[in-house]
Amino acid sequence: MEFDEIEKGYSFNATFLVSDEMIRDFARITGDNNPLHLDDEFAKTTQFKRRIAHGMLVVSLISKVLGRDFPGAGTVYVSQFVKFRKPVYVGDTVEVQITVKDKNKEKRRLFLITNVLDNDQEVITGEAEIYLPE
Repeated sequence: MEFDEIEKGYSFNATFLVSDEMIRDFARITGDNNPLHLDDEFAKTTQFKRRIAHGMLVVSLISKVLGRDFPGAGTVYVSQFVKFRKPVYVGDTVEVQITVKDKNKEKRRLFLITNVLDNDQEVITGEAEIYLPE
């Protein structure tokens, strides 16, 4: 989508299955081998009672949407603020919601509301600033 076509209030949503394979790949790539994400028996002893996805794995789905779908290739992340509200469990399907909050035409910047929902409940809320080069 071209910068000039993007209007304040525009929204884009995408859904993703948070699979065991995705969680294990993320742990391998990042080195975050916290047993809360990888060990069923350990996770049972925690407040969550079962394994949860890495919070940053779920946040990375926002980046995936921005670089792949909306606005798409060439998008440059400037900043991202997030708040983790609820856990995402192995096998959950989450919905990434991106909404244009504001736009700076001169600097080609978009200011976005970036939320992730699981069963219509917010699991991550946040805001981002992105730059779209010409």
